[in-house]
Amino acid sequence: MADDKAAHWKEILRRRLASKTDNRSEEEKKAEETELFTKYYTEWKGGGDADGTFRHIPRFYYRLPAEDEVLLQKLREESRAVFLQRKSRELLDNEELQNLWFLLDKHQVPPTTGDEAMISYESFLKVGEKAGAKCKLFFTARVYAKLLHNDPYGRISIMQFFNYVMRKVWLHQTRIGLSLYDVAGQGYLRESDLENYILELIPTLPQLDGLEKSFYSFYVCTAVRKFFFFLDPLRTGKIKIQDILACSFLDDLLELRDEDLSKESQESNWFSAPSALRVYGQYLNLDKDHNGMLSKEELSRYGTGTLTSVFLDRVYQECLTYDGEMDYKTYLDFVLALENRKEPAALQYIFKLLDMENKGYLNVFALNFFFRAIQEQMKIHGQEPVSFQDVKDEIFDMVKPKDPYKITLQDLVNSGQGDTVTSILIDLNGFWTYENREVLVTNDGENASADLEDT
Repeated sequence: MADDKAAHWKEILRRRLASKTDNRSEEEKKAEETELFTKYYTEWKGGGDADGTFRHIPRFYYRLPAEDEVLLQKLREESRAVFLQRKSRELLDNEELQNLWFLLDKHQVPPTTGDEAMISYESFLKVGEKAGAKCKLFFTARVYAKLLHNDPYGRISIMQFFNYVMRKVWLHQTRIGLSLYDVAGQGYLRESDLENYILELIPTLPQLDGLEKSFYSFYVCTAVRKFFFFLDPLRTGKIKIQDILACSFLDDLLELRDEDLSKESQESNWFSAPSALRVYGQYLNLDKDHNGMLSKEELSRYGTGTLTSVFLDRVYQECLTYDGEMDYKTYLDFVLALENRKEPAALQYIFKLLDMENKGYLNVFALNFFFRAIQEQMKIHGQEPVSFQDVKDEIFDMVKPKDPYKITLQDLVNSGQGDTVTSILIDLNGFWTYENREVLVTNDGENASADLEDT
């Protein structure tokens, strides 16, 4: 091989020397040089690639049609619709689910565990053969192993397996339903897409039958804000459909299909009619001048009216306002943050307000700046101000930050005390609750004992 290459080079040099003049252009010379370099470099690397596959890289990027490419847009929409329809037909319908339950019940293996019917792996496979092609993906060893617990006979619960199938079918149905609103076809929903989805969902939720149509837009805004506040922390304006399915918010929303939903469940469900009306009613009550917006003075009466003015100043500095006033959408973010202070997204919202210098951490100066407002409120209410040094030490003891002089957002989240720390710094009522926690616990214990004696 080496001798052949040497002979080849000798022949090229001999021809070159034999020709006294070279009439080729610079471009031709450059092309020959590149061709020879590629040829010999490939041989040297041992990549002759007889079939030439390295020359043909598979296409992996398909650009979206531009706005003026109407035909391509229509073709893409129709293709997606056909694809989603095909996926929908692959799912089990009600009749097929009933048939599956009948087969499972028919192949149960005694003895029962409590009230639960059980099935062995052999019977499980037999049901899989009879259930049809659509059920094939559920009857695998992996699924069986997932549902296998401590049964001494190595069986699984028929009800647990059927619930697993139902949940999978529901997830796929919901995935397809949400994808119909994915205008871009990229696997995420924009705010307007999710608004359309919820608006068209309202008539299917019996618990929302009492809502007036004039309130629909406010209800949709209230519902959508929870999704975006918690699932879009970077405020990109879009949420992955997978994230919507993975969180519990959609379950809470679809729980409103239950006509017999208890009053307690409705009150604790952000998406229920009583909850939405409560939040909107609070907004209207705060809006004293009835201009549809909230000024800092109006917002200061939120909750118990004990949020510090320093904290409210930061809210209006950082959050989106219109001529210094807050609209309903911004108000919803504010409410979600204060009502869910244990959640990382809420802590991120509040931390951004506390981090005045955008350093990514809170130092002693920042803590003192906000706690001074608490001390001033205590004086106004005739209370003896608490020493900042004591509070500062308690905060650092609670959080236990990696850096003993700085508290980061991650430190707050990891400590599990973020809600307590933020309440101490922004809300007099929150600080009072923390300061008197031992007295409150004692009173609760005494009340509980008294209730037991009465009974």
